[in-house]
Amino acid sequence: MISKILIANRGEIALRVLRACKELGIATVAVHSTADADAMHVRLADESVCIGPPPSRDSYLNIHQIVAACEITGADAVHPGYGFLSENAKFAEILEAHDITFIGPTAEHIRIMGDKITAKQTAQELGIPVVPGSDGEVKPENALEVARKIGFPVLIKATAGGGGRGMKVARSEADLEEAVATARTEALAAFGNDAVYMEKYLSKPRHIEIQIVGDGAGNAVHLGERDCSLQRRHQKVWEEANSPALNVDQRMKIGQVCADAMKKLKYRGAGTVEFLYENGEFYFIEMNTRLQVEHPITEAITGIDLVHEQIRVASGGGLSVRQEDIVFSGHAIECRINAEDPRTFVPSPGTITHFHAPGGLGVRVDSGAYQGYRIPPYYDSLIGKLIVHGRTRVECMMRLRRVLDEFVIDGIKTTLPLFQDLINNQDIANGDYDIHWLEKHLAATSE
Repeated sequence: MISKILIANRGEIALRVLRACKELGIATVAVHSTADADAMHVRLADESVCIGPPPSRDSYLNIHQIVAACEITGADAVHPGYGFLSENAKFAEILEAHDITFIGPTAEHIRIMGDKITAKQTAQELGIPVVPGSDGEVKPENALEVARKIGFPVLIKATAGGGGRGMKVARSEADLEEAVATARTEALAAFGNDAVYMEKYLSKPRHIEIQIVGDGAGNAVHLGERDCSLQRRHQKVWEEANSPALNVDQRMKIGQVCADAMKKLKYRGAGTVEFLYENGEFYFIEMNTRLQVEHPITEAITGIDLVHEQIRVASGGGLSVRQEDIVFSGHAIECRINAEDPRTFVPSPGTITHFHAPGGLGVRVDSGAYQGYRIPPYYDSLIGKLIVHGRTRVECMMRLRRVLDEFVIDGIKTTLPLFQDLINNQDIANGDYDIHWLEKHLAATSE
């Protein structure tokens, strides 16, 4: 059994993991940069270790320092959270070589799913439906041939990384050469790898992801879907579980496909299989081999603590539930609260002068922020997540409207006004949106 977990992350996710550890009676170690010495997870952890100066490469991405912190404190496991080293196969291998448990999938599975071409090929082999596209990497010299075979418009995507970088649309043959060249240049700059591949571009899809958990021994379950279609620059803003676009039969069918695939793969830990969904069809786009930012809405509708499951599986304890035990109850929505200008989305670091989190039945706020906390300018702008659960989507939306009026964060700019706008929009109320909706809405309201 794991006795002490080092949390190799910061912010709200570090605090989220710490809470789970305390509930399980497991000692915790917080690592932090000099910029995060006063962070809430550092204050609450049993032990803390400073691992370097503010730049991520010198602290939260510094594998040597994190392993050293494990050895100094006697931590026998590491939870990577999301981002940073959470999908770094080399990190997982180094930990295992030092007899430190990596709370996540095997390095092999991280590598397979980390490369989008290999992930797509693996998904096909496992029976998961995929977007029509190239069989592998696309070079400038064969791009036109591949695009004609797929049919325009096409999407050129970097094989490594994500977040919309190295991703370009070519709507016709005239656009193709420049789109491929630009995608390759962006991919090389962002990921050190200029390889790209090509897929059919879907005009009005939704972004649907299926949450799975496996024990590494051939057992796996799915915990339903999340709708992550409200995005800006390929970054999720608002997520729902269940999706307003799916019915029970669709949910269970695609969920079982994913669970069966993870059984075949003997996948270990939590993961998310992501799809584009259009006209009743699912098309695999990628798999995230880690905990997702939006995991709390799945916890809200299932009552299953995903971090508890991760730790249980990593300890060799297997899954705590069978598929037939999982019951989906009600509806949940998560709003990502960023320290950003709600109109320009420019980051807004600084000191929080007032902080009041809303409460009441079905309300959860995951945040490491507090009154007097200074948000450093070095990291992601996410400062909290507002999660609301209701018996129905209508009840959930009404509750969300109420708690948005209660939430107070002063001293910095945040995206709270964006959600106050969205909660009053009729398309959102109707659940009638796709992955392009928010960009169009923002463009229209800024005119």
